[in-house]
This record gives sequence, C-alpha cells and structure tokens, in this order.
Amino acid sequence: MAKTDETTPFLGIDLGGTNVQIGVVNGAGDVLSRAKRKTIAEEGRDAVLGRIVDGVKEACDIAGVPLEKIHAVGMGAPGPVDPGTGIVLEAVNLRWTNEPIAQLLGDTLGKPVYLDNDVNVAVYGEWKAGAGRGATHLMGAWVGTGVGGGLVLDNKIYYGHHLTAGEVGHMILMPHSPPGLRSVEHNCSRTAMCNRVRQLIEAGRDSIVPELVDGKLHKIKSKTIAEAYAKDDKLVVDVVHDAAWRLGTMLAGITTLLSLEKIILGGGLTEAIGEKWVERVRSAVHIHAFPEVCKSVEVVASELEDNAGVIGAALIAQERCD
Repeated sequence: MAKTDETTPFLGIDLGGTNVQIGVVNGAGDVLSRAKRKTIAEEGRDAVLGRIVDGVKEACDIAGVPLEKIHAVGMGAPGPVDPGTGIVLEAVNLRWTNEPIAQLLGDTLGKPVYLDNDVNVAVYGEWKAGAGRGATHLMGAWVGTGVGGGLVLDNKIYYGHHLTAGEVGHMILMPHSPPGLRSVEHNCSRTAMCNRVRQLIEAGRDSIVPELVDGKLHKIKSKTIAEAYAKDDKLVVDVVHDAAWRLGTMLAGITTLLSLEKIILGGGLTEAIGEKWVERVRSAVHIHAFPEVCKSVEVVASELEDNAGVIGAALIAQERCD
C-alpha cells in the first residue's frame, strides 16, 4: 500500500451503543466531513452495518472525496475487540459475540478496515491530536451510555494479554450491593444516573426534572441531567456528585497502580455537564491517589469531544496501513 501523507483521506467510524459517528479525516487529523446514524442494535448486525455504509457514502459526498480515493478505514467498536483479526469479541450493548466486523465491512466497502475498541480509538485521537498530546502514560474514561476506558502506556495503546485492557466500566466498585448495582458502569454511567434520578423521583423526591421532560421520566438524557444540574436541582446534584466521587475514587486506584501522568474524561455526560463534572472527579482522584507524587496526575476534559473517536479511528488506520 502506498505511503500516506497529511493530505491522504481516511474514514473514521465511531460505533456506539446509541449512535454511529462517521467522518472523512485527512492524515493530519483534520475532519473534512461528518455523518451520523442511529445504531439501533436490536435490528441486528447486518442492519447496523448497512446504516454504517449509508453514513460512509454521505460523509464521502459531503467531503467531495469519492470512496475510491479513501486510503483505509478505522473503526472503534464498544467492548473487547481483537485488533489483529478485526473481530468484536463481546459487545454487550450491541449483542455481538465474536463478530468479524472488519472483514464484513471491508468486503462491502472494498477497503481495508482496522478495528479497535471505541474508547481506545478516542483516547488515541486525544493522545495524537487533543488533550493527551505529549503524554507518555495516560488513561481515558468515557462516560455515556456505559463507562469505557483506554490506556496509553509507554507511548502506545496498551491491550494486555487478553486484548481487553481498559474495560473499567465492568470493574466491581460496590461488591456488597445487589446484582446489577455493583460495577462502575452500574454506578457512574449516564444510564445509571438517569435511572437513579427517575427512581428517586418515583419514590417522592422533589426535582425539576419532570418539568424538563414533560413528565416522561423514561426520556431523561445527558442534556436533562446537565440542565437540572446547572439549575442546582438538589436531587440531580446529589446523584451527579455521588457518581463523580465513585468514578474518581476508582480512577485514583488505577493511578496508584499504573503511576499515570494524565487522565482524560470524555463521553456524552462529560461533554454535557462540562468542567464542574471534571472538577468533582479530579477532586476524588487527588484525594485518593497514592503516594503523594501521584496526586499530581492531571485530570482534564476531552479536547476533541465528539470528534475524538472519528479522528482516532482514522489515525489508527493511517498508522497500521503505513
């Protein structure tokens, strides 16, 4: 395959449990166009891939770059993946197990597809072109539908023996809680916060949230939480601060374990609430990290935000095809 440069176009695909973000990105990490599709995982793998292909065509049209000119495709998928084989090992929220996604998508597009975990590609994007530039040892924690993580150690993505490193959302945080309430994801994700707010309202707690969603509590989203938080709604503030404390405590433990220099927080919930969320997580990290020198770990928000996964996936494709 020919050598690439800063003008070479790539496709970056960020597949999440709710949405798919697709972009044409050049070799310098500039986003030339974007398209978005709903994942709708319940319709099955082939339907999801069909929507991705449709979004690819739209992104190429907007950028004025024919698919034939795309050099390679990078893709991030939720859950553990095998980057070497392009297989999604287990994506719980997509109901996928051992799915050869890179081969299936590559055959359809006629392009090489390089697959990785969705948070790995977002963290890679931040490391190369965003808030992680210049760091040697960093971690990203993305809070949205679930909680995902990715690690860059010694200037490269760290996968671990089983290729699953970074799955912080499934770490057990509250072992003595009932099933379904024990993991980081059960306690710190946007889904968990929305569920807790709804349950507390249904139990009689006062809140402005019902007004924000016209009484339809099943429609609470990140922006609902952010709006109520900004208005100092006590119930929402309590829930958000509790989740931030728990997440920061967990991240402090990882900082102690790995001696990290930087933690990047991303995902829809982080973007919606902003710096106040980052401040609460940072506070817990700095209180609980050990030894004293580890309390200097930087805890910052994603710089690329919604573009992190798209840019990171494209840059991973560039790296692997050169």
